[in-house]
Amino acid sequence: METPADASALLEDVMNTAPSSAIKGWMQAGWGGLTVGRILSAAVLLLACLAASRLLLGIVRKLADRSGMDGRMKRYLLQGVKALLYLLTALIVAGSLDVDVTSLIAVVSVLGLAVSLAVQDVLSNIAGGMVLLFSKPFTLGDYISTGEGDGEVAEISLTHTKLDTPAGQRVMLPNSKLVAGQIVNYTVRGVRRADHAVCASYDDKPEDVRAACLKALSRTPGILGDPAPQVVLTAYGESSIEYHVRFWAKAEEYWDAHFQSLEEIYRAFAEDGVTMTYNHLNVHIVEGEKNA
Repeated sequence: METPADASALLEDVMNTAPSSAIKGWMQAGWGGLTVGRILSAAVLLLACLAASRLLLGIVRKLADRSGMDGRMKRYLLQGVKALLYLLTALIVAGSLDVDVTSLIAVVSVLGLAVSLAVQDVLSNIAGGMVLLFSKPFTLGDYISTGEGDGEVAEISLTHTKLDTPAGQRVMLPNSKLVAGQIVNYTVRGVRRADHAVCASYDDKPEDVRAACLKALSRTPGILGDPAPQVVLTAYGESSIEYHVRFWAKAEEYWDAHFQSLEEIYRAFAEDGVTMTYNHLNVHIVEGEKNA
């Protein structure tokens, strides 16, 4: 017959051994190879990685601010760095939990390859957008001419550039084609030069034609005095002499000066008696003696 245990002695023994053994047992409890202790260790590692990611992201942001990078480019850069840091954090934490990170990286690589093949045109446009944002051949509000279209730059995104044409149309141009072609920026320097070709009769002296043209330009608002306007003789035609009238104007006043100057040249020619020639045919009939 078994002797009943002393209740007081048993309680004292439990009180003495419970704290250490209970904590040890709780830390070792879990499911398979995933224990509570390993979970806590992974949680601490996660917090450390997030703190380090935040610190690195702040450093990248400060460097981007000091470099004078375009605002849109800086936003895309920060988003890319943030995504990369979060991916590295996930891999590090997964590795601490004995997850097969090699297999996970292989799966991510295969998925990335499949996605890149499916959206290669989009990726090409994104690469073009990065080049445009870094090189800055134009900015918002510039008037540009490209192989794909002309107009004022309304928006620059990673994939497309939107132009507003003089006809009031909104044109979306792929960035990959813009980067591969020629881009002419008419606004970046702040001034533009106009070049009119006008014709005058051979009977008019070049100095008279030049004086009439300069008078017309002096009456046109928006034309800059420096550089000074020019009127040069450029070619001898079949029935007229060709002159080129050149002047500079501010980019925002260019078109007004361009059209107004043409009207003023016509008026000045009429006032000064300069003949503005045009194609015509003169027929001369010569009567000779008839042979008997």
